[in-house]
Amino acid sequence: MSLKINGFEVELVDANPPGSEQAGPYSGFDPSKKILLKGHKRPGRDDVAAFQSDVVWEKDFTVPMRDGVKLRADVFRPTTDEKVPAILFWSPYGKDNNGVHGLHLQPGRFGVPFDRTSTYEKFEGLDPAEWVAKGYAIVNFDLRGAWDSEGIIPWVGTQDGQDGYDAIEYIAQLDWCSGKVATAGNSWLGIAQWFIAAERPPHLVAIAPWEGAQDFYRDTLARGGIGYPYDLMWGMLQDTMVGRGKAEAVIKMLQKYPLYNEYWEDKRAKVEKINVPAYVLASYSSSLHTSGSIAGFNEISSKEKWLRIHPTQEWYDLYSEYGTKDLQKFFDRYLKGAANGWEKTPIIRFSVLPFDSSEPPANIETTQYPIPQAKQIKFYLAGKGKLSSKPSSSSATESYQSDIIPQGLDNDPEELVFSTKFDKPTWLAGYSKAVLHLSADEANDLDIYVQLRKLNKSGGKTLQLNVPAHALIPPVKDASEVSDSCFLKYYGPNGSLRASHAVTKIDSTKNDSWPIYKHDRQEKIKPGTVVRLEIPIWPAGMAFEAGESLAIKISGHYMSPLEVDMLNGKTRTENKGRHNVHYGGEHESYIEVPLTAPFGQ
Repeated sequence: MSLKINGFEVELVDANPPGSEQAGPYSGFDPSKKILLKGHKRPGRDDVAAFQSDVVWEKDFTVPMRDGVKLRADVFRPTTDEKVPAILFWSPYGKDNNGVHGLHLQPGRFGVPFDRTSTYEKFEGLDPAEWVAKGYAIVNFDLRGAWDSEGIIPWVGTQDGQDGYDAIEYIAQLDWCSGKVATAGNSWLGIAQWFIAAERPPHLVAIAPWEGAQDFYRDTLARGGIGYPYDLMWGMLQDTMVGRGKAEAVIKMLQKYPLYNEYWEDKRAKVEKINVPAYVLASYSSSLHTSGSIAGFNEISSKEKWLRIHPTQEWYDLYSEYGTKDLQKFFDRYLKGAANGWEKTPIIRFSVLPFDSSEPPANIETTQYPIPQAKQIKFYLAGKGKLSSKPSSSSATESYQSDIIPQGLDNDPEELVFSTKFDKPTWLAGYSKAVLHLSADEANDLDIYVQLRKLNKSGGKTLQLNVPAHALIPPVKDASEVSDSCFLKYYGPNGSLRASHAVTKIDSTKNDSWPIYKHDRQEKIKPGTVVRLEIPIWPAGMAFEAGESLAIKISGHYMSPLEVDMLNGKTRTENKGRHNVHYGGEHESYIEVPLTAPFGQ
């Protein structure tokens, strides 16, 4: 069993067989058709949601691909004879109630009550117990090689796109389907939609990629050309893939091919080919999808497209009343032809985070992102930990130990911090970058990490809870009782860059405040040589009151929580010795941030 992608022989790992202890819960292989009556609940689970209508459940339904490989899907559809549109979900996480992935991944269930879902939903997808009653068929696919689908499990790319094309065209021809198919879902389910829609299946009429990277290497796996700590979570997923054969080993491939090549190019969705109506979702909370979601929205060719940047965690939003009603209105318009006024929805709705316990301003309307109201403002590094609106004429250098991996967040005395205080209410909304002059005392390369933080009026560092403390299951008092996970705690936007990779930029980028590097070659630096680096910082929305401050933190390690608390402190580094930040004089080091007055003020 082997796999080639763009001429590269792909490293493989054994998948965990369905039913094994490592695979987690498994509902069994059972090609069958049955009726789930209105009010039905998962046997033995009185605490879950009941089905809101009678539903036909076709389990382990076979769908052939163009190369003869057979994939398995669960189809949930109305019992009526009326033809209905289908919403398709695509991932390796199981079709329903399968596997180790789910809302139980963190204490508090991400604020989603047990009785909000039926457990028949695909992880990160819509619940058939609710959506079939709205007049839709829900089709949950196990992608190639996953669970009982045949083949080798691929990690996002052209294969997913082609398989998704075949799946949509097959489903559209079934006698119960109206011929209109859409895709939806978060995270992997969102990433897959970019690749599927780029293939332009004729019967795909709308997509809802709710938080999904579109350039796997640059967006999430090797941000800034650095493979860690981002490899920890993806490595954990690599080891928990479930299937009856092999799975693509992306972490092994990154170790083998750390520079961008045609293998990684296959994992960049050609989103410019997408032309169907799209409802794109993003948030600031995920360390995986923010930049890819927003870039995907900007780059798709769809004339009818909408972006909402919400202030919470993706699954909390997915199952919220607001999110559900909004998504139904979008699908009703394009899958059912409803004259419901969806087209009047603001093109872009964004949010800004207060980094306290107050309600975040959300659904702020604008027409472009980056928002035209925000102006790029430079703050220069200055002495005594200050940021200044003017560059200093005198040169200075500050250094930090680059190879520290602290045990705990905000627990590294070597981190450099520079800040500026606002004298009036201010929003930071959009893309930022840090332009820093750096040198390494003894190494021929360096990895630099930066993070923007909000400081309160007393100068203390703040954080944002992505799910309100009172909404967790059960509720908690405050952030001190919440797991240190980036899904739940947001410290601020961050950026990273490997100095030797800052050789060539992507020519097509239209945003000077968001440098994108090719990462296809590297040039080592001589110890002691000062290099000028432009470090992209992820899109953000931050609200400041008068007397509060914006700070930049600089270090040799990642400074935000990882996805799972147990991963924190387990990353590694290739940095060596002390690294130096040069500023003032000939070395104008600064941050460039998008600032605006709060809308309505």
